[in-house]
Amino acid sequence: MEVCSMALRPYQWEVIMPALEGKNIIIWLPTGAGKTRAAAYVARKHLETVDRAKVVVLVNRVHLVTQHLEEFSRMLDKRWSIATLSGDMGPRPGFGHLARKNDLLICTAELLQMALSSQEQEEHVELNDFSLLVVDECHHTHKGTVYNVILSRYLEQKLCGVQRLPQVLGLTASPGTGGASTLKGAIEHILQLCANLDTQHIMSPQKSLPELQEHNHQPCKKYDLCHSRSQDPFGDMLKNLMDQIHDHVEMPKLSRDFGTQGYEQQVMELMRNAAQAGLLERRVLALHLRHYNDALLIHGTVRAVDALATLQDFYDRERATKTRVLHAERWLMELFTDHRRELTRLAQCGPENPKLEMLEQILQEQFGNQGRPQGLIFTRTRQSAHSLLLWLQQQPGLQTLDIRAELLIGAGNSSQNTHMTQKGQQEVIQKFRQGILNLLVATSVAEEGLDIPQCNVVVRYGLLTNEISMVQARGRARASQSLYTFVATKGSRELQREQTNEVLEALMEQAVATVQKMDRAKFQAKLRELQCSALEHRAAQAAQRERQQQQFLAEQVQLLCINCMVAVGHGSDLRKVEGAHHVNVNANFSIYYNVSQQPVVIEKVFKDWTPGGVISCRNCGELWGLQMIYRSVKLPALKIRSMLLQTPQGRIQAKKWSRVPFLVPDFNYLQHCAQSLSLD
Repeated sequence: MEVCSMALRPYQWEVIMPALEGKNIIIWLPTGAGKTRAAAYVARKHLETVDRAKVVVLVNRVHLVTQHLEEFSRMLDKRWSIATLSGDMGPRPGFGHLARKNDLLICTAELLQMALSSQEQEEHVELNDFSLLVVDECHHTHKGTVYNVILSRYLEQKLCGVQRLPQVLGLTASPGTGGASTLKGAIEHILQLCANLDTQHIMSPQKSLPELQEHNHQPCKKYDLCHSRSQDPFGDMLKNLMDQIHDHVEMPKLSRDFGTQGYEQQVMELMRNAAQAGLLERRVLALHLRHYNDALLIHGTVRAVDALATLQDFYDRERATKTRVLHAERWLMELFTDHRRELTRLAQCGPENPKLEMLEQILQEQFGNQGRPQGLIFTRTRQSAHSLLLWLQQQPGLQTLDIRAELLIGAGNSSQNTHMTQKGQQEVIQKFRQGILNLLVATSVAEEGLDIPQCNVVVRYGLLTNEISMVQARGRARASQSLYTFVATKGSRELQREQTNEVLEALMEQAVATVQKMDRAKFQAKLRELQCSALEHRAAQAAQRERQQQQFLAEQVQLLCINCMVAVGHGSDLRKVEGAHHVNVNANFSIYYNVSQQPVVIEKVFKDWTPGGVISCRNCGELWGLQMIYRSVKLPALKIRSMLLQTPQGRIQAKKWSRVPFLVPDFNYLQHCAQSLSLD
């Protein structure tokens, strides 16, 4: 079936015109206004008119790959071949092979970046292999994001005179202000975004604005505010225990602003400093304070029983895994055990969280009336999402309502209890679209791009986020006469931030309008200046990283267990697998760790490896990572936070493997096999 011009609305036609002429543009349209359809039409016309056309569509969330496939497939109408790539899809043709065989590729940005850097012919591509690059949610093209790494490569090649670089089409509903609070700063941010995407125009409806406003329904916004708990015996007891830990040993420069993210940052810094100074007991005290603080944060968000459960899980893991217990650890375990019964009593009989009472009232109003409501509850962490779902299932006042709820949280492999698989995400979204589910409890993974036309209730539950998150979450309420409500405590930082976000959204709109009206020559000159400056800055950063990585020879750096400080190897024992996983290839390393019999459950299929058991320090039981079975070779993959680095100039706890002060070469499978055979 031929797609006619009626496939697009007038405001969509208006914003894509420069793209149809081959110009780099950003399309700025509200959520639900059809940015993806407009981009799909541009891709179709591009494939029809450009010689040797090849299109790649980049997304930043796995579930958007499937969603975009639906839209692009409808528009391309089987005349062109489409391939999709997302996450770790197991055995598959290489990225480069798929790109060469298909007309249009939809993929997560990380996979394109890996393909650009790959040395394997099956995987490798160059940017100029493509003629159109579509960047979804392009406001993420800043600083060190994968989008900006790709576009920085684009700019480097452009300035070096590389021919036939792809046309760039960015899509966003929320360019943001970049943290600026003044119009000048917001304008600078918008110009930097344009420079990063090499944009000639930011396109939003001008002549057809009334038609957009008529089509695009904005939800009714409410602030549902409550008072804090008048009495909080459970929270007071947690704080009392934290005071006792503080008094047990002097805590330098550490406030007692318990139950805040600021306190968490201080404790994390204390842990790092104590580890580097070799103060084992102080590090352990800080670690336990962090978990108490996490419990207080959960208590402030959901229920006391949820907070106690997370604290109990932590102490259960400590007892199960630690084979060597420090004096401070024994005291901390006894402190919790001595107060556990009273904490349990207070958690079970303490006052209800007023925010939950407010949420229950909202749900009763929305799901207790006639109609077929569909809603999203946004919360900050995976743990609070789990706790909210449990509350929904257990709260007596909600049992008579037709609420069919499920989680939608990020994919990952850090814990079997706090992540979703990519397959699980897709299944939940599909059930929500079909109406099998009518309520999702979600983290930020669902903020961007999730297209559910029937969704008419969005609750932001005590969130402290920026104006982009606010705009994106609000945009999930697609149905007419929708509700967008912000639940928070009166006078809280969360409430102040949401009110600030409204001001910043208006500032963002003013900044974009100012940039759109700029003199074209002045605009282009400013972009060139920003592009050159950004590339110089990136080159300086790369040089600094190179200097940092050459600070010491790898054999000069010892690896120590973060918990017991036992030396277990050297930096020269490490290799990188797939540019990310750091493994120890020294055959003697096995004497330092134990491997669990039960393999780690990661419900993904990786291309070249499968997970084995958990590995832990044989001396103290500290968890170090997992065993990676790479093409039949068993390799211990280490987490950076489990290792302390002893350098010639002192101890370092690096935040990332990429920041260690020595070079780590790539793992050579054939060489490793040959060495293993020679040792045998």
